Amino acid sequence: MAEEILQSLHEFFPMIAVSKSGRIERLATQDFVPPSLDPATGVQSKDVQIAPEINLSARIYLPPNADRTKKLPLLAYYHGGGFVIESAFSAQYQKHLNHLVAQATVVAVSVNYRLAPEFPLPIAFGDSWRALKWIAEGEEEWINELADLKRVYLGGDSAGGNIAHNMAMRVGSESPEGFSLQGMFLNCPYFGGKDPIGCETAEEFKKWTEFCENLWGFVCPSMKDRDEGWVNPGKDPKISGLGCGKVLVYVAGKDSLKARGWHYKEVLNNCGWKGEIECVEVADEGHVFSVFVPDNQAGIDMIKKVASFINQ
Repeated sequence: MAEEILQSLHEFFPMIAVSKSGRIERLATQDFVPPSLDPATGVQSKDVQIAPEINLSARIYLPPNADRTKKLPLLAYYHGGGFVIESAFSAQYQKHLNHLVAQATVVAVSVNYRLAPEFPLPIAFGDSWRALKWIAEGEEEWINELADLKRVYLGGDSAGGNIAHNMAMRVGSESPEGFSLQGMFLNCPYFGGKDPIGCETAEEFKKWTEFCENLWGFVCPSMKDRDEGWVNPGKDPKISGLGCGKVLVYVAGKDSLKARGWHYKEVLNNCGWKGEIECVEVADEGHVFSVFVPDNQAGIDMIKKVASFINQ
């Protein structure tokens, strides 16, 4: 195995490597945990099948003391991992969603979309849209009894932030029935572009910027270039049709992707979109810091801000 990795055709350390023989090795350890009643937050979770024939599933979360006489906002969440690793069922995302759901008092659906390279993009987008339409059907017990589908939000970190944006764009173009999308929050969203911007040119971010640039072609071999609108919203002629009225973006001071987060705010402010966007930069933190450590002060502060954004 080690020799195969050393002879990799593609390697994106510490995430994934593909040997010349075609063997795919996910280098990051996946720690899967079952749904639970979390003793720290009181959040309850369960797993559901959305489309078993393609192994599309999700984990649903309920806040503590959920009252069936008062419906709650619904959050559709898309995990990060560069489109190649991670899961809605990992210990990391279980902890993150437990904290977020408890603080925001929402019903959350964390979508377990299929991963590249076995399922290259745009398959993850198709899975994520199918999950959103499934939510809109309102047939699942917890969603039907407790979720207000007139108050739907999207959220995601890194690659999941990219997915959330692209789902909001599709809502804007298709105006699907069954739910009303109010807003979305993007945590260190994974966007790109052919030409470097802002801090992407800084020497301290050079390796990370090159890593991100190369990963795009790996996860989507059919991609023409990194200025396609789903990668670079600033090059999307339909960006003003974003299908929600408010957006919250978080970026991290030690993350080169902060340049793309700030650029996203600038694009939305100047494209004719009628909504409101806020971008918050957290100094001295790295990429998706609140996912890795949701219970330190920076993570707690961000989750409180997201909760306020959803409930204001």
